[in-house]
Amino acid sequence: MPRYPQTILVSCEIPWDEQENLMEDLFRRQVRQTLEDGFNHLYIFGTAGEGYAVDTSRFRQIVQIFYEETRGENVHPMVGVIGLSTANIVERLEYAYETGFRVFQISLPCWEVLNDTELMTFFRDVCGSFPAGKFLHYNLTRTKRVLLGPDYRRLIDEISNLVATKNGGGLARANDLMTHAPELQHFFDEVTFPHGCLRGECSLLSSFGPMSPHQARALFEAGRDQDLERLMRLQQECHLMCRNVLGHLLEEQRVDGAYDKLLVRLGGLDEMPLRLLSPYQGFTEEQYQATKRVLHEQYPEWVSEGA
Repeated sequence: MPRYPQTILVSCEIPWDEQENLMEDLFRRQVRQTLEDGFNHLYIFGTAGEGYAVDTSRFRQIVQIFYEETRGENVHPMVGVIGLSTANIVERLEYAYETGFRVFQISLPCWEVLNDTELMTFFRDVCGSFPAGKFLHYNLTRTKRVLLGPDYRRLIDEISNLVATKNGGGLARANDLMTHAPELQHFFDEVTFPHGCLRGECSLLSSFGPMSPHQARALFEAGRDQDLERLMRLQQECHLMCRNVLGHLLEEQRVDGAYDKLLVRLGGLDEMPLRLLSPYQGFTEEQYQATKRVLHEQYPEWVSEGA
Protein backbone atom coordinates (compact mmCIF):
# COMPACT_ATOMS: atom_id res chain seq x y z
CA MET A 1 0.00 0.00 0.00
CA PRO A 2 1.60 3.32 -1.08
CA ARG A 3 2.14 6.04 1.50
CA TYR A 4 0.10 8.60 -0.47
CA PRO A 5 -3.34 8.31 -2.13
CA GLN A 6 -3.79 7.48 -5.81
CA THR A 7 -4.93 10.57 -7.71
CA ILE A 8 -4.32 13.07 -10.52
CA LEU A 9 -1.75 15.79 -9.84
CA VAL A 10 -1.68 19.04 -11.82
CA SER A 11 0.47 22.16 -11.78
CA CYS A 12 -0.69 25.75 -11.42
CA GLU A 13 1.24 28.21 -13.61
CA ILE A 14 2.21 31.73 -12.62
CA PRO A 15 1.11 34.68 -14.82
CA TRP A 16 3.58 37.57 -15.12
CA ASP A 17 2.96 41.04 -16.51
CA GLU A 18 5.43 42.84 -18.78
CA GLN A 19 7.45 43.97 -15.73
CA GLU A 20 7.60 40.38 -14.43
CA ASN A 21 5.25 41.13 -11.57
CA LEU A 22 2.64 38.61 -10.47
CA MET A 23 -0.81 39.11 -11.98
CA GLU A 24 -2.53 38.23 -8.72
CA ASP A 25 -6.17 38.24 -9.81
CA LEU A 26 -5.38 36.02 -12.78
CA PHE A 27 -3.36 33.61 -10.65
CA ARG A 28 -6.26 33.31 -8.20
CA ARG A 29 -8.60 32.62 -11.12
CA GLN A 30 -6.29 29.90 -12.43
CA VAL A 31 -6.18 28.14 -9.06
CA ARG A 32 -9.96 28.36 -8.77
CA GLN A 33 -10.39 27.04 -12.31
CA THR A 34 -8.13 24.08 -11.51
CA LEU A 35 -10.32 23.22 -8.54
CA GLU A 36 -13.53 23.73 -10.55
CA ASP A 37 -12.14 21.32 -13.14
CA GLY A 38 -12.14 18.67 -10.43
CA PHE A 39 -8.41 18.56 -9.63
CA ASN A 40 -8.06 18.71 -5.86
CA HIS A 41 -4.39 17.67 -5.78
CA LEU A 42 -2.55 20.68 -7.20
CA TYR A 43 0.85 22.28 -6.76
CA ILE A 44 3.00 25.31 -7.48
CA PHE A 45 6.69 25.74 -8.31
CA GLY A 46 7.71 22.69 -10.25
CA THR A 47 9.59 23.32 -13.49
CA ALA A 48 6.35 24.22 -15.25
CA GLY A 49 5.55 26.66 -12.44
CA GLU A 50 8.99 28.29 -12.71
CA GLY A 51 10.05 27.22 -9.24
CA TYR A 52 13.67 27.48 -10.36
CA ALA A 53 13.24 31.16 -11.35
CA VAL A 54 11.38 32.92 -8.53
CA ASP A 55 13.15 35.05 -5.96
CA THR A 56 12.25 34.92 -2.29
CA SER A 57 9.77 37.78 -2.36
CA ARG A 58 7.83 36.26 -5.27
CA PHE A 59 7.98 32.84 -3.62
CA ARG A 60 6.47 34.15 -0.39
CA GLN A 61 3.80 36.21 -2.14
CA ILE A 62 2.62 33.31 -4.27
CA VAL A 63 2.75 30.78 -1.43
CA GLN A 64 0.50 33.03 0.65
CA ILE A 65 -2.03 33.49 -2.16
CA PHE A 66 -2.00 29.78 -2.99
CA TYR A 67 -2.72 29.01 0.66
CA GLU A 68 -5.68 31.39 0.69
CA GLU A 69 -7.15 29.82 -2.45
CA THR A 70 -6.80 26.19 -1.34
CA ARG A 71 -8.62 26.24 2.00
CA GLY A 72 -11.64 24.34 0.70
CA GLU A 73 -12.79 20.96 1.92
CA ASN A 74 -10.98 17.98 0.40
CA VAL A 75 -8.32 20.17 -1.26
CA HIS A 76 -4.74 18.90 -1.13
CA PRO A 77 -2.23 21.60 -2.14
CA MET A 78 1.50 21.00 -2.54
CA VAL A 79 4.36 23.51 -2.63
CA GLY A 80 7.46 22.78 -4.67
CA VAL A 81 10.94 24.02 -3.81
CA ILE A 82 13.89 24.00 -6.20
CA GLY A 83 17.27 25.13 -4.89
CA LEU A 84 21.03 24.68 -5.07
CA SER A 85 21.60 23.75 -1.43
CA THR A 86 19.96 22.07 1.53
CA ALA A 87 19.97 25.40 3.39
CA ASN A 88 18.21 27.23 0.56
CA ILE A 89 15.58 24.50 0.19
CA VAL A 90 14.92 24.23 3.93
CA GLU A 91 14.59 28.00 4.22
CA ARG A 92 11.80 28.12 1.65
CA LEU A 93 10.15 25.00 3.00
CA GLU A 94 10.11 26.60 6.43
CA TYR A 95 8.17 29.58 5.11
CA ALA A 96 5.64 27.33 3.36
CA TYR A 97 5.34 25.15 6.47
CA GLU A 98 4.74 28.16 8.72
CA THR A 99 2.13 29.42 6.26
CA GLY A 100 0.24 26.17 6.78
CA PHE A 101 1.29 23.70 4.07
CA ARG A 102 2.18 20.10 4.95
CA VAL A 103 2.84 18.49 1.55
CA PHE A 104 5.94 19.45 -0.40
CA GLN A 105 7.74 18.67 -3.65
CA ILE A 106 11.54 18.66 -3.68
CA SER A 107 14.27 17.91 -6.19
CA LEU A 108 17.98 17.29 -5.69
CA PRO A 109 20.48 20.17 -5.68
CA CYS A 110 21.93 20.30 -9.18
CA TRP A 111 25.29 22.06 -8.92
CA GLU A 112 27.09 18.71 -8.62
CA VAL A 113 26.01 15.09 -8.77
CA LEU A 114 25.21 13.72 -5.31
CA ASN A 115 26.91 10.47 -4.32
CA ASP A 116 25.06 7.85 -2.26
CA THR A 117 26.15 9.31 1.09
CA GLU A 118 25.21 12.85 0.04
CA LEU A 119 21.90 11.63 -1.31
CA MET A 120 20.92 10.12 2.04
CA THR A 121 22.16 13.21 3.89
CA PHE A 122 20.03 15.47 1.69
CA PHE A 123 16.80 13.56 2.30
CA ARG A 124 17.57 13.09 5.99
CA ASP A 125 18.27 16.81 6.51
CA VAL A 126 15.38 18.12 4.39
CA CYS A 127 12.61 15.67 5.25
CA GLY A 128 13.85 15.31 8.81
CA SER A 129 13.49 19.05 9.36
CA PHE A 130 9.71 18.73 8.94
CA PRO A 131 8.66 15.40 10.47
CA ALA A 132 4.96 16.31 10.20
CA GLY A 133 5.34 17.06 6.50
CA LYS A 134 4.99 14.72 3.52
CA PHE A 135 7.43 14.84 0.63
CA LEU A 136 7.25 14.03 -3.06
CA HIS A 137 10.58 13.72 -4.87
CA TYR A 138 10.66 15.32 -8.33
CA ASN A 139 13.01 12.97 -10.19
CA LEU A 140 14.44 14.63 -13.29
CA THR A 141 17.60 14.73 -15.38
CA ARG A 142 18.25 18.42 -14.69
CA THR A 143 19.52 17.46 -11.22
CA LYS A 144 22.26 15.35 -12.87
CA ARG A 145 21.20 12.22 -10.97
CA VAL A 146 18.01 10.35 -11.75
CA LEU A 147 17.09 8.02 -8.90
CA LEU A 148 16.38 4.39 -9.72
CA GLY A 149 14.30 1.85 -7.87
CA PRO A 150 17.17 0.62 -5.66
CA ASP A 151 17.94 4.23 -4.66
CA TYR A 152 14.38 4.71 -3.47
CA ARG A 153 14.50 1.32 -1.74
CA ARG A 154 17.31 2.60 0.49
CA LEU A 155 15.51 5.88 1.15
CA ILE A 156 12.17 4.26 1.99
CA ASP A 157 13.67 2.32 4.87
CA GLU A 158 15.00 5.47 6.56
CA ILE A 159 12.88 8.44 5.42
CA SER A 160 9.37 7.68 6.65
CA ASN A 161 7.80 10.91 5.34
CA LEU A 162 9.03 10.43 1.77
CA VAL A 163 5.69 9.39 0.29
CA ALA A 164 5.73 9.91 -3.47
CA THR A 165 7.74 10.56 -6.62
CA LYS A 166 7.17 12.44 -9.87
CA ASN A 167 8.59 10.69 -12.93
CA GLY A 168 8.52 10.24 -16.68
CA GLY A 169 10.68 7.81 -18.57
CA GLY A 170 8.36 5.27 -20.16
CA LEU A 171 8.14 1.52 -19.69
CA ALA A 172 11.60 0.83 -18.25
CA ARG A 173 11.34 3.55 -15.59
CA ALA A 174 7.84 2.48 -14.60
CA ASN A 175 8.85 -1.16 -14.23
CA ASP A 176 11.91 -0.27 -12.17
CA LEU A 177 10.12 2.00 -9.72
CA MET A 178 7.02 -0.11 -9.33
CA THR A 179 9.15 -3.19 -8.67
CA HIS A 180 11.62 -1.78 -6.16
CA ALA A 181 9.62 0.99 -4.45
CA PRO A 182 5.90 0.12 -4.32
CA GLU A 183 5.55 1.88 -0.96
CA LEU A 184 5.79 5.23 -2.74
CA GLN A 185 2.99 6.71 -4.81
CA HIS A 186 4.59 7.23 -8.22
CA PHE A 187 3.12 10.07 -10.27
CA PHE A 188 3.83 9.25 -13.92
CA ASP A 189 3.25 11.42 -16.99
CA GLU A 190 0.67 10.51 -19.62
CA VAL A 191 3.12 8.34 -21.55
CA THR A 192 4.44 6.44 -18.53
CA PHE A 193 1.26 6.12 -16.45
CA PRO A 194 -0.27 3.22 -18.41
CA HIS A 195 2.94 1.20 -18.06
CA GLY A 196 2.95 1.79 -14.32
CA CYS A 197 -0.66 0.64 -14.08
CA LEU A 198 0.37 -2.74 -15.47
CA ARG A 199 2.45 -3.25 -12.31
CA GLY A 200 0.13 -1.91 -9.62
CA GLU A 201 -1.28 1.26 -8.09
CA CYS A 202 0.22 4.51 -9.39
CA SER A 203 -0.96 8.03 -10.13
CA LEU A 204 -1.17 10.46 -13.03
CA LEU A 205 0.89 13.63 -13.36
CA SER A 206 -1.21 15.38 -15.98
CA SER A 207 0.30 18.09 -18.15
CA PHE A 208 -2.83 18.08 -20.34
CA GLY A 209 -5.28 18.26 -17.43
CA PRO A 210 -5.65 22.07 -17.54
CA MET A 211 -6.32 21.89 -21.29
CA SER A 212 -8.59 18.86 -21.30
CA PRO A 213 -9.81 17.83 -17.83
CA HIS A 214 -12.20 15.19 -19.18
CA GLN A 215 -9.46 13.42 -21.11
CA ALA A 216 -7.13 13.44 -18.10
CA ARG A 217 -9.84 11.90 -15.94
CA ALA A 218 -10.63 9.29 -18.58
CA LEU A 219 -6.99 8.17 -18.73
CA PHE A 220 -6.68 8.08 -14.94
CA GLU A 221 -9.92 6.18 -14.43
CA ALA A 222 -9.00 3.58 -17.04
CA GLY A 223 -5.72 2.96 -15.22
CA ARG A 224 -7.26 2.96 -11.76
CA ASP A 225 -9.95 0.51 -12.87
CA GLN A 226 -7.46 -1.69 -14.74
CA ASP A 227 -9.41 -1.27 -17.98
CA LEU A 228 -6.29 -2.04 -19.96
CA GLU A 229 -7.80 -1.98 -23.45
CA ARG A 230 -9.23 1.48 -22.90
CA LEU A 231 -6.07 2.62 -21.11
CA MET A 232 -3.81 1.75 -24.02
CA ARG A 233 -6.18 3.27 -26.53
CA LEU A 234 -6.25 6.54 -24.60
CA GLN A 235 -2.48 6.51 -24.30
CA GLN A 236 -2.19 6.20 -28.09
CA GLU A 237 -4.72 8.97 -28.63
CA CYS A 238 -2.80 11.24 -26.27
CA HIS A 239 0.46 10.50 -28.08
CA LEU A 240 -1.02 11.32 -31.48
CA MET A 241 -2.69 14.50 -30.24
CA CYS A 242 0.53 15.70 -28.63
CA ARG A 243 2.60 14.93 -31.73
CA ASN A 244 0.22 16.66 -34.13
CA VAL A 245 -0.79 19.63 -32.01
CA LEU A 246 2.50 20.41 -30.25
CA GLY A 247 5.05 18.57 -32.35
CA HIS A 248 6.43 21.63 -34.14
CA LEU A 249 6.79 23.41 -30.80
CA LEU A 250 8.37 20.43 -29.03
CA GLU A 251 11.17 20.60 -31.59
CA GLU A 252 12.16 23.97 -30.12
CA GLN A 253 12.92 22.31 -26.76
CA ARG A 254 11.76 25.19 -24.56
CA VAL A 255 11.64 24.94 -20.78
CA ASP A 256 8.50 23.18 -19.49
CA GLY A 257 6.67 26.33 -18.44
CA ALA A 258 6.48 27.55 -22.03
CA TYR A 259 4.35 24.55 -22.97
CA ASP A 260 2.30 24.47 -19.79
CA LYS A 261 1.23 28.10 -20.06
CA LEU A 262 0.17 27.42 -23.62
CA LEU A 263 -1.87 24.42 -22.42
CA VAL A 264 -3.58 26.55 -19.75
CA ARG A 265 -4.64 29.02 -22.44
CA LEU A 266 -5.85 26.21 -24.68
CA GLY A 267 -8.03 25.14 -21.75
CA GLY A 268 -9.92 28.42 -21.88
CA LEU A 269 -8.01 30.86 -19.66
CA ASP A 270 -7.39 33.25 -22.54
CA GLU A 271 -5.81 35.95 -20.37
CA MET A 272 -2.87 33.73 -19.36
CA PRO A 273 0.26 35.43 -20.74
CA LEU A 274 2.82 33.20 -22.42
CA ARG A 275 5.86 35.03 -21.04
CA LEU A 276 8.33 33.45 -18.62
CA LEU A 277 10.69 35.02 -16.13
CA SER A 278 14.06 36.08 -17.54
CA PRO A 279 16.00 34.65 -19.30
CA TYR A 280 13.61 31.97 -20.56
CA GLN A 281 11.59 32.29 -23.76
CA GLY A 282 7.88 31.62 -24.05
CA PHE A 283 5.93 31.11 -27.26
CA THR A 284 4.50 33.89 -29.38
CA GLU A 285 0.85 34.76 -29.85
CA GLU A 286 1.12 33.57 -33.45
CA GLN A 287 2.43 30.17 -32.33
CA TYR A 288 -0.39 29.87 -29.83
CA GLN A 289 -3.09 30.71 -32.38
CA ALA A 290 -1.66 28.19 -34.88
CA THR A 291 -1.64 25.50 -32.20
CA LYS A 292 -5.18 26.34 -31.17
CA ARG A 293 -6.42 25.99 -34.76
CA VAL A 294 -4.92 22.52 -35.08
CA LEU A 295 -6.42 21.43 -31.75
CA HIS A 296 -9.93 22.66 -32.56
CA GLU A 297 -9.94 21.44 -36.16
CA GLN A 298 -8.31 18.03 -35.74
CA TYR A 299 -8.96 17.06 -32.11
CA PRO A 300 -12.27 18.64 -31.03
CA GLU A 301 -12.76 15.83 -28.48
CA TRP A 302 -9.78 17.25 -26.58
CA VAL A 303 -11.22 20.78 -26.37
CA SER A 304 -12.42 21.72 -22.92
CA GLU A 305 -16.01 22.88 -22.56
CA GLY A 306 -16.07 26.66 -22.91
CA ALA A 307 -12.57 26.91 -24.41
